[in-house]
Amino acid sequence: MEERAKCLALLGAGALVGSVSTIFLLKLRARRTVKQCEEKGVELNITGNGNSRMAGLDLLSDEIVSEQLKRNIQFFGLEPQQKVTASYVVVIGLGGVGSHAASMLLRSGIGKLLLVDFDQVSVSSLNRHAVATRADVGIPKAQCLKEHFLSIFPECQIEAKVLLYDASTEEEILSGHPDFVLDCIDNIDTKVALLAACVRRGLKVLSATGAGARADPTRIRIADLRQSTNDPLSRAVRHRLRRDHGIEGGITVVFSLEKPKAKLLPFKGPSGEEENPSDYQILPGFRVRIIPVLGTIPAIFGQVMASYVLTQLAGLQVQTEPIVNLDIDHYRMLHQRLIEHEESLYGTALQVQVDVEEVMFVVKELWHGRSAREPFAKDVGRGMWRSVNELMLVRWDQEKPASVANLILLKFKEAEEHESRVLEDIKEREPEYFVRVTSILKRAELEFGL
Repeated sequence: MEERAKCLALLGAGALVGSVSTIFLLKLRARRTVKQCEEKGVELNITGNGNSRMAGLDLLSDEIVSEQLKRNIQFFGLEPQQKVTASYVVVIGLGGVGSHAASMLLRSGIGKLLLVDFDQVSVSSLNRHAVATRADVGIPKAQCLKEHFLSIFPECQIEAKVLLYDASTEEEILSGHPDFVLDCIDNIDTKVALLAACVRRGLKVLSATGAGARADPTRIRIADLRQSTNDPLSRAVRHRLRRDHGIEGGITVVFSLEKPKAKLLPFKGPSGEEENPSDYQILPGFRVRIIPVLGTIPAIFGQVMASYVLTQLAGLQVQTEPIVNLDIDHYRMLHQRLIEHEESLYGTALQVQVDVEEVMFVVKELWHGRSAREPFAKDVGRGMWRSVNELMLVRWDQEKPASVANLILLKFKEAEEHESRVLEDIKEREPEYFVRVTSILKRAELEFGL
């Protein structure tokens, strides 16, 4: 009991010291702020928009700011964090993705933020918004974020614009030489116009694609727009940029390799009957129908965007995982190789129940272009063009046909060894491998309704 009392006393003393030191720092900061501003002839703006950022002063010289960003400084180093703190970022679209991206940028010390969205907080958006509460319902999302942000990092210069991005607002939103623009818009017309304007102006832009109807956070990737797959929004944006603006690529996007788990819900009018959604659009081209959203996924999209921007601004080199994207000839080759192998082994290819498109699903979606014996990517991206020459599709269970739910990708020697064994032997000797493969094939079975 005595030892416990001592521990509690020490903890209490530590908490007291921490509280006193924080109060001391706050008071010291206030005195230094006034003194620095007097020396530099800077007028303090106490009223107005509530921003207390002082022009021309290094934010990290402030004790409170330095303490608040201490972990970032320890991670990046002082000079890289100074680059972050001196940066200006524009975030357009402040829903589930944009609000989380903006929130983490703020908490990481971005010195200047422009928040842009024409919409208001709704009750249904509370399942994925970063900061909004029920009390915020009905107010503009941009205003909502700014008010919350000023209580988190008041030194940040925050500007909120309740605007729809289009040709008439382009100059107002994109002027000022931002270091990065985050496109978190879910409307194709607006998204394409913004991305084209950023390319034309030479601005660094990071774009979010569809985060709705997904559930697997492990499949979120960062890559060039040309490499994004399984995303209808990406596909439409690629087509429009190429057709209307002659832009083939060079735009970095955050997207999910996962196929959407649901589609847009049918639109029902006031009568409860299904009606044409375009009759109810507030603005041309804006979606009225609802796509189901698991709130965690747009939040992770936003966090991924913030991480990418912060590391770019700080100059930290991060090697993102390359996207396996074989062309159709490679899938045809693997399909033909399967047919020839079946004929050689069984005397016929009648049990091959997959076409080239389904081979694409098996190779890309199930096995990510590598041997089923390699649980982690070792040779992806450009290396895949070479390694595919060493891979083939074979049956997992030799008693069943070569279907989507019964094909694994292996190297030639691995395939030969696999076909010399029975599944019971694999299950007994390699239980982890057996469970992993069967769970992947079960997913294929469910997706194709087999």
